[in-house]
This record gives sequence, structure tokens and C-alpha cells, in this order.
Amino acid sequence: MLRYQTLPVTPFQQNCSLVWCDQTMRAAVIDPGGDLDQVLALSERLGLKLEQIWLTHAHIDHAGGTAELATRLELPIIGPHPGDQFWIDQLDQQGRMFGFPPSTPFTPTRWLHDGDTVSVGNCSLSVRHCPGHTPGHVVFHSAEIGRAFVGDVLFAGSIGRTDFPQGNHDQLIDSIVSRLWPMGDDTVFIPGHGPESTFGRERRSNPFVKGT
Repeated sequence: MLRYQTLPVTPFQQNCSLVWCDQTMRAAVIDPGGDLDQVLALSERLGLKLEQIWLTHAHIDHAGGTAELATRLELPIIGPHPGDQFWIDQLDQQGRMFGFPPSTPFTPTRWLHDGDTVSVGNCSLSVRHCPGHTPGHVVFHSAEIGRAFVGDVLFAGSIGRTDFPQGNHDQLIDSIVSRLWPMGDDTVFIPGHGPESTFGRERRSNPFVKGT
């Protein structure tokens, strides 16, 4: 069965998640934005064999540590969607703008598209392309455990910003309604920042998507 643990990293307190198969202890890290020594220490404490990097999107707080981690451990980089190439190309500029350590652009080992599947050990997750916050944003859904790692698409009580270059509010709302809600009201989502919630709770109470 898939298991996970989330660790807030970077000054933006971005939720970096370790996900692993409890039969094989093979693991992936979702959105290693920074504080890599803390991420690796947690992986070691959990007894994980870290094998992959998965990215929801390429903003600095989510992807800033990707190239360094991939180089240090010789890990493949999986995702995001090709729509975020321009954000990857600007990682160093993003870092300087927000006071992050230097970050190196990279080329993903594998780009992701809507309907793709990613696997770790004996566990598989489906990939949904959810543009709006960024054009290449993807979400990872484990139907097995009723969890979705949604990056900055949706938060408890809020939604992702769309005022960055190539952000699109209408597109973001459509991504939430057409790609996330069908996963079911009981699905627990792990956002890019802040606490977990369920899709049902957000449909009932989140002022940005209430009643959609």
C-alpha cells in the first residue's frame, strides 16, 4: 500500500512529500523545493530507498532543489507537464527574486501528460493535467488510499494564485471542477502549502469553489 509523509520546506513552507510502497520501501519525493538535507534525513529515518523525483509544477518553492537532488542521488525527474518548461528555464531568476539559494534549470527525464501513470514499488498513481496556476501543473492521485497530491491547484479554504505569467483563473476553476471533483468528495488532498482537507469539504465551504 502507498504511504506518505509531508515535510514543509523552504521559507514558503512548501509541502514536500515522500511517498513510498510499504512492501518494497521504494520511494519518490514530490516537489523537493529545498532544505534537501532535511528531506534526505527524513527518508533515511523512514528506511526508504529514494528512487524518483515527481514534480507538480516548476515554481521555485516546489522545484528549486530538483537539479541538485537529481545530481546527488542520480534520480530521474518525472514531470511536470511540458507547459512549465519556461518556469524551469527561469528557476535561477525565480530564486534571486525570492531570496532562494541558487537553482539550476534541468530537463525532466520524463514529461507528464493527462492520463499518464507514475509508479513507485508496487503502487501506481494517476496523473491529471490541471493548468491554471501554471500551464504545466499536474496532480498525482492514488485511488488506492484516497489521496491526491495537488500542488498549488487547491488549498484548504483557498485556490492557487493565477496572477503569475501564464496563470489563468477560469482555467484553474475548470481544472478543479473537471479533474479534481470526479476523484470523489471523500478524497483527502495534500496541498502545496498548509493543512490537508477533502474535496467534499472544499466544495461545501471554500468560497472560491463553493457550489461548483
